[in-house]
Amino acid sequence: MSLSIQSRSIYHGLPVFPGELKGLSAIVAGANGISGDYMTLWSQLQVLCESPERWTKIYALSRRPPNKSWPAHVKHISLDFMDSPEKIAEQLRLHEVKADYIFFFAYIQPPPKKGGSIWSAVEDLVRVNEQLLVNFLEAQALNNSIPKRILLQLGAKYYGLHLGPAKLPLEEADPRVFLEPNFYYNQEDYLKEFAQKHNIGWNTTRPAFIPGAVTDASMDLCFALGIYATVQKYLNQPLAYPAGFTSWTNVQNLSSASTNCYLAEWAVLTGAAENQSFNAIDGAPFTWERFWPQLADRFGLAWTGPDLSESASAQYHDVVLSTYDPPPRGYGPRSKAQVKFTLTEWAKRPEVAEAWKKIAKDNDLRDKELRDTDRIFGFIDLLLMLPYPAVYR
Repeated sequence: MSLSIQSRSIYHGLPVFPGELKGLSAIVAGANGISGDYMTLWSQLQVLCESPERWTKIYALSRRPPNKSWPAHVKHISLDFMDSPEKIAEQLRLHEVKADYIFFFAYIQPPPKKGGSIWSAVEDLVRVNEQLLVNFLEAQALNNSIPKRILLQLGAKYYGLHLGPAKLPLEEADPRVFLEPNFYYNQEDYLKEFAQKHNIGWNTTRPAFIPGAVTDASMDLCFALGIYATVQKYLNQPLAYPAGFTSWTNVQNLSSASTNCYLAEWAVLTGAAENQSFNAIDGAPFTWERFWPQLADRFGLAWTGPDLSESASAQYHDVVLSTYDPPPRGYGPRSKAQVKFTLTEWAKRPEVAEAWKKIAKDNDLRDKELRDTDRIFGFIDLLLMLPYPAVYR
């Protein structure tokens, strides 16, 4: 069996689908960007809209209306997936929503525990994110709108990377990490049960850290770094790397929003991929050592890396990043990072808050004050200080 591939912009090796595959409909659930408390990817809509003959009807479902215009065959419907299945089903019936495929990206990031990491409110994470999926899929059953296939996006927390080092490279067949409750496991189990009950297919994808072009993103590294660089330039200060040498040279993988969505489309349209999970990465190793100078150059900034002088130790403090002993890999020491400051701390400096007000006023920005900084910068802080590899196979 042969497979034709193509390139689109910077993306290569993309599948070419058969010409007779046309007239399909899709639901993109959680479709309004990584905004507020919800994380999803408008990129899925962009990917589907690239093939209007294949995808002739697309329903974009999210709490908030879209922040950009879409073609006429994309219909946005405002829904809160924390509503009851009955209430969601009522709205689906009202708007005559039925689709061949569902792409589910909805996510709620609850506030962390005081002094804890961005994912420290474990019970809330499990409760609300499991409920999002359950409410939405049960509404499909009530609406008699069961699709052919459902794709659910998971992530690196599936491997326990938020709890410490995991066995590398990360593979789809790796066993689950039962150190604490994990909402990805609850969601995946429910999805499989729902699919079996209704005799349909399922897929899950597991991207690494996601860069994407969206607004107000609690889980998008580009948004937080953009704010940091913009303010530093306004203050005429260099782009200072906040962590130590180990983090600076640590190898990670990234998963661009577009790559994830090209994979998602391929997964649901490929018969041999039914009922399987897939890692989703861009395929190139990433280090801050390589990226930091490029980011600074993009903003016309000077930059500084980790301080390697003999007196540097006094500037750093240790942050233990392995919650459990042993860590998720099942053996070895806990992991700790050296940190000068976090961007969450930086964002609360009076001069930073004042600079943002002036930037927002001069550029007529939506958010006139730099608020909710723990949510906006908590994710990027972890990535900047991560001292152990996060490499997928």
